[in-house]
Amino acid sequence: MGAALQVTAFGLALLSTLFLLLATCTDCWMVNADDSLEVSHKCRGLWRECVTNMQDGVRTCDQYDSILADHPVKIVVTRTLMITADLLAGLALATLVLGLDCITFLKEDPCVKLKMCYGAGVVLGAGSILGLIGSMWYAVDVYVERAMLVSHNIFLGVHYDFGWSCWLGMAGSTGCLVASVLLTCCLY
Repeated sequence: MGAALQVTAFGLALLSTLFLLLATCTDCWMVNADDSLEVSHKCRGLWRECVTNMQDGVRTCDQYDSILADHPVKIVVTRTLMITADLLAGLALATLVLGLDCITFLKEDPCVKLKMCYGAGVVLGAGSILGLIGSMWYAVDVYVERAMLVSHNIFLGVHYDFGWSCWLGMAGSTGCLVASVLLTCCLY
């Protein structure tokens, strides 16, 4: 039972960590949500903004000036939280691999392997909470920005909704949280 639970938690943690990494690296955290008459599809990410021409499929991207340049708070905070979540999830995944019962590392000391799994669960939980905060921070800021424009009757021609990268970050963080609960609560 314990080995099956460990392998399930490992599989979920691996998939969720990949989702977190993809969310951090991709550039569609905000997507334009205008009507179908638009000739271009605009995405904004943590690192750049991209526009895809819907007629011929040509995609052009503009990198943000510099990582040290002045950026909106939502980008800086989300970058920081997501990178930290990625690092913690990667560390937890490496620790979890060594703590699995099916790996021969420290096979003679099962108590240490169990502590490694528990520690991996705690680190994975910390990373998942940071990822959830980062993803939710960005999503709430997009919503507030849109609500402020609507409440002041300002129409700029383009308004943005949550992009698939934002949803991927939330899904990856949630998966890491579930894997953390499996490793910390259910394994014992």
